[in-house]
Amino acid sequence: MSRPLLLDSCAALWVMANDKMRPTAVDAIDEASDRRETVFVSPITGWEIGLKAKKGKFISPYSPQRWLNLLLALPQITLAEMPPRVLLESSFLPGNLVGDPADRIIAATAREYGFTVITRDRALLDYAAQGHLAVIEC
Repeated sequence: MSRPLLLDSCAALWVMANDKMRPTAVDAIDEASDRRETVFVSPITGWEIGLKAKKGKFISPYSPQRWLNLLLALPQITLAEMPPRVLLESSFLPGNLVGDPADRIIAATAREYGFTVITRDRALLDYAAQGHLAVIEC
């Protein structure tokens, strides 16, 4: 049985924009869909989308709130839980994860629930190379 998938914020943006992703990532999402498995997205993605919008870097025909609502309305997409223990654990991750707090929360969420992260984020890919995270590069 494969591990459930967690979309990093960049992957969620590409899914919503129907942008081109690497075949391995597309296959993983398609296979999850074929098996009727949930694909998760972190609540921190909403925060990251809001920050992008505030900086004028959010490119979508929708407002950030509408975009997030549409993402979460997709049949196989579900919001991952983000209890306080995950937030706390993001401060004590093993190894060396450099980057923004959202990367740390994504990593802690994936580690807590056994998710494979779909990402192109260099910090998360490097963290996976250290053996602390399962990823599929998108």
